[in-house]
Amino acid sequence: MKYFVKTFGCQMNESDSERISSFLEDQGYINAKNINNADLIIVNACSVRQTAIDRILGLNPIFKKLKAKKILTGCVLKQDKSKFEKYFDEILSIQELLGQEYFKIRPKYLFKESAFVPIMTGCNNYCSYCAVPYVRGKEISRKPKEIIKEIKELIKKNYKQITLLGQNVNSYKYGFSKLLKELNNLQGNFKIHFLTNHPKDMSDELINTIAESKKIAKEIHLPLQSGDDNILKKMNRKYTKKQYLDLIKKIKKAIRNVKISTDVIVGFPGETKKQFENTVKVFKKVNYDTAYINKYSTRQGTESSKLKDNVSWNEKKQRWKILNNLIK
Repeated sequence: MKYFVKTFGCQMNESDSERISSFLEDQGYINAKNINNADLIIVNACSVRQTAIDRILGLNPIFKKLKAKKILTGCVLKQDKSKFEKYFDEILSIQELLGQEYFKIRPKYLFKESAFVPIMTGCNNYCSYCAVPYVRGKEISRKPKEIIKEIKELIKKNYKQITLLGQNVNSYKYGFSKLLKELNNLQGNFKIHFLTNHPKDMSDELINTIAESKKIAKEIHLPLQSGDDNILKKMNRKYTKKQYLDLIKKIKKAIRNVKISTDVIVGFPGETKKQFENTVKVFKKVNYDTAYINKYSTRQGTESSKLKDNVSWNEKKQRWKILNNLIK
């Protein structure tokens, strides 16, 4: 029997797919490499944004031609399940598919020298535009010894780049700074990266740990989402533009040659041109190395879906273009 896994979404989904592949191969399945040759197709979904939903539904013309069993897993909101039921034989959560202790499954890593290592799953922040807390549940942190054991095995196999994953690594239950210090003390030629930080939880201790640790990459992904205080409040981000910029200033002062990347949403409900200009000002001030710029799309079931999406798609595209040109 052959399987094929199709992954949508973030690095956490990619990491989950590595465990799905390993789980299936332990059951005797062989990787089909091509969707047309598979007896079992698993779609690891992201339904955090509407565009991701549309991409999954776009698979239907391909599915119609295939006789394989089709399972949908990953981040699926309850209200989206009815949209997918006619296209899939089963819709299961990751826990239902792999079992509650799925972090203990040894992953089949996608790359030879770089690996994703999840340190936690879920989120407690409830940003108004985001579906993650509803699809992944509340934060659950892996025990440090499990993480360290997995990373030691990767180092033995000559993995050079290890990326720690979490929706908000700063709120890692057992102390993120402490974990980084332990990993920095491991022997071997490797670098530790991590995603993603929440500005409201980034401590001085963590900044100093990154600055002082040779094996921790001097790269920080610090999502902005908006440079306007009123929009940030509507997003439930729990920091102001000033607090964000003060944090950036502190990071740049402490960590020499630090690279800073960000996430931003343009066209959030009610965002005026003046409010968007406040985001432009932050971009110019910070001078990000990379930015992931998203055009707002309503996700039913999130708090922001109750707001009127009153910024036109053309205006969103224009705002995206302005920020993208600043990054270029």
